[in-house]
Formats: sequence, C-alpha cells, structure tokens
Amino acid sequence: MLKFLLWCVLFVLCWPVAFLALVLYPIIWILLIPFRIVGIAVDGVLGLLRGIVLLPARLLN
Repeated sequence: MLKFLLWCVLFVLCWPVAFLALVLYPIIWILLIPFRIVGIAVDGVLGLLRGIVLLPARLLN
C-alpha cells in the first residue's frame, strides 16, 4: 500500500517519471531474479556451515 501511495505522489508531482517507473518496475524485477536465487543459495550454504561448526557444541549439551 505504501508503494502505491508513493507512486500516487510521484504521479501528481511528475507524471512522466511515474509512468516510466510503472513500465520499468517489472523489467527490473525480472532482472533481479538471478540475484535472489544466488542469495537463497548463499543463505543455504552459510546455514549448512553454521550447522557444521556448531555441531560439536550441540553434542556437548
């Protein structure tokens, strides 16, 4: 809802920029998908390494 309100304010202030943002937002979202996938993979690897490092401490408890 906040994004929509910000877009409405931008539309009132400068409508060409608002239409440009409306057109470019899906394109930018699609271009950022690989970075999200890499982020998920890196998060999984770091979680695995954290589990391996903390395994001896869990075994002692």
